[in-house]
Amino acid sequence: MTFEEYQELAGKTSNEKASKEDQINMAALGLCGEAGEFAELWKKTKYHGHTFDKLEAIKELGDILWYLSCAASAFDISLDEVARTNLGKLQARYPEGFSPEASINRKE
Repeated sequence: MTFEEYQELAGKTSNEKASKEDQINMAALGLCGEAGEFAELWKKTKYHGHTFDKLEAIKELGDILWYLSCAASAFDISLDEVARTNLGKLQARYPEGFSPEASINRKE
């Protein structure tokens, strides 16, 4: 599945009749909430002695992807464009690949 296919299918499960402002608000708040749920899952694994639940992680990351898709769609941005732009930024920032030294000394 491509990002384009995902975004199209995900869009069918969002409230596209809502105003653009409400779509953006929902996506922004949803991203925060789902990122928190993913962090909570990891916190319980790291500090509470829980076994890491890969399926739950996949579900939470999927929810993050859904809200990301909603946010991008509300601004008429494709997930492909988001991914390409992000990779370009990272490649410019770390042309030789990530290292702690490159992170400390980066210009951007």
